[in-house]
Amino acid sequence: MSGWYVYMVRCADDTLYTGISKNVGKRIKEHNYDDALGSRYTRPRRPVTLAYQEAARSRSEATQRERIIRRLTRKQKEALIKEANRN
Repeated sequence: MSGWYVYMVRCADDTLYTGISKNVGKRIKEHNYDDALGSRYTRPRRPVTLAYQEAARSRSEATQRERIIRRLTRKQKEALIKEANRN
């Protein structure tokens, strides 16, 4: 594995945000505390908590998977989170 991850965070308003990162923990901190590095979407919806993550073989694979997850319905995203938490 190359160290890339696809992740979803649950925002304070219960919306879900999907992104990619090599260091998910650091990225969550940026979403929560760094106005320059946190995404525009999550800044007004703080705090965010990690809801889901999966490893990818490359940045390209992570980006492709992110695109797929972003297109899922809310119900499908919640099912993905629930399934990951079962394991």
